[in-house]
Amino acid sequence: MESARLIAGLARYTNDVGLAEELAQDAVVAALEQWPVSGVPRNVGAWLMTVAKRPAVDLFRRNRELEHKYAQIGRTLETEGYHLLPSVRGDLLMKLGRANEARAEFERAAALTSNARERELSARRARSAEAESGRAARPRPPG
Repeated sequence: MESARLIAGLARYTNDVGLAEELAQDAVVAALEQWPVSGVPRNVGAWLMTVAKRPAVDLFRRNRELEHKYAQIGRTLETEGYHLLPSVRGDLLMKLGRANEARAEFERAAALTSNARERELSARRARSAEAESGRAARPRPPG
């Protein structure tokens, strides 16, 4: 029963059931390693939740910093007048969460290339960006 509560709480916290399950498993492993030495804590559920949330917080911080760096790179490229290949620009836009703009860049890349394999890859990436932009926006994790 504690497992279901832990996973549910972590899923609410991370907005990702798969990640919640991984974090819960890692917390149980930590418990199996630490409790024989230190003893079982008074509130097992709280201990597991605390241990499981720590890597989630680290992940949120890492992702926030990564998004900041991508945005910084994007601003630098725009202000210094760099002209990126459409597919590279599409990748950067996807990282920034701007899927509609990325789709347009991938379509542009597909139209510009004469190589059939590159054209198909760019078209596939455009469809993927379109699917991403069509998904309902998920609530952002706290961080």
